Amino acid sequence: MVRDAVIGLWKLAKTPEGLKLVRYTAVSAISALTSLIILTLVFGVLQLWSEVPSVLFANVLAGIPSYILNRRWVWGKSGRSHIWREVLPFWVMSLTGIGFAMFTATMARSFAQSHHLHHLTRTVLVVGANVSAFAIVWLLKFIVLNRLFAQIADAEVGPEDTRVPALDG
Repeated sequence: MVRDAVIGLWKLAKTPEGLKLVRYTAVSAISALTSLIILTLVFGVLQLWSEVPSVLFANVLAGIPSYILNRRWVWGKSGRSHIWREVLPFWVMSLTGIGFAMFTATMARSFAQSHHLHHLTRTVLVVGANVSAFAIVWLLKFIVLNRLFAQIADAEVGPEDTRVPALDG
């Protein structure tokens, strides 16, 4: 059963949509790791801010390489970004995810305060809440971005040319 699932995933990864999903997953892992490192540093080690501002800062910074990698590597876009069709929708979705992460950070802070948790335990709780929040919105974001970038590609290419090519001769 596991073998069949692995074979199925391997076959999916060889399709254009599967490859896109693999790349999207890799970018998400890079973004999550970037966010995790920044959050651990600014909240856990340096203690610059409380949970919510730290989550906001870490995720906004992680969003920058996420946008660039998703646009170029996952969806194969190059050149200038279109503000209304690419940048704005990406950041609206990202900020929605960040808002959800900030909500979970607030819940983690309340839990930690009510249970008088040590800072190290609070850090683990906040980082876990952040990762969980983004795991929840991950698939939805892929579906929306995939549809968005596919529509942009269709608009750039234009409608399919259905004319019969002229024969030389």
